[in-house]
Amino acid sequence: MIRRVCCAIMLGVVFLSLLPLATGKSAKLVTTWRKPGYLPANKPYRVLALGLSEKTSIRADFEDALAAQLATAGVESIPGNTILLRPEGATFDLKYLKTQVRENKIGAIVVSRLIKVDNTTTYMPGTPYIAPFPYYRTFYGYYGAVYPVVYSPGYLKEEKKVRIETNLYLASSGEGELVWTCITDSFNPSDVDKAIGRLVKLVVQQMQSEGVL
Repeated sequence: MIRRVCCAIMLGVVFLSLLPLATGKSAKLVTTWRKPGYLPANKPYRVLALGLSEKTSIRADFEDALAAQLATAGVESIPGNTILLRPEGATFDLKYLKTQVRENKIGAIVVSRLIKVDNTTTYMPGTPYIAPFPYYRTFYGYYGAVYPVVYSPGYLKEEKKVRIETNLYLASSGEGELVWTCITDSFNPSDVDKAIGRLVKLVVQQMQSEGVL
């Protein structure tokens, strides 16, 4: 687990720096995977909530929200920003990460990262209408009515889809074992706090429904 988390950080995976794009009015589950036969440890146990981002403040907000949502599932949760010092531009220290996980008696880690952002632009054609000219009863009346048919101006509709991956690892299994993962999509940006709330609620509820917490 730790190795997987570390690789993501070392590769500069940006998660929450783009989350404002994912503040959409809707979020949906795309897919999930669970390790066959996996059963969670007896509660209570400690879960570390992590978000991968180079922006300290946004990452902290996300980790706080995720930890709070995990707590509603009946597990003791710890935001990563409370035990991991990750200043912007700092060199990553694998030994430090492992030590913090061990010393804080972390049993599992939930970590989220951005996979991709899709931007689409669709042309929406205008609505045709007919000017109120003479009636159809004569050719000239008809022609005078049809000729000035005009179109209301079309417009471009822009949409954003943000895809996020969330993984659950067991910290107690050596390097950490992946036991569950999910992919979620969020649509159309609006408010970042609402986006975070929708995302963490969707993910934690899905973990509960699949019995991995």
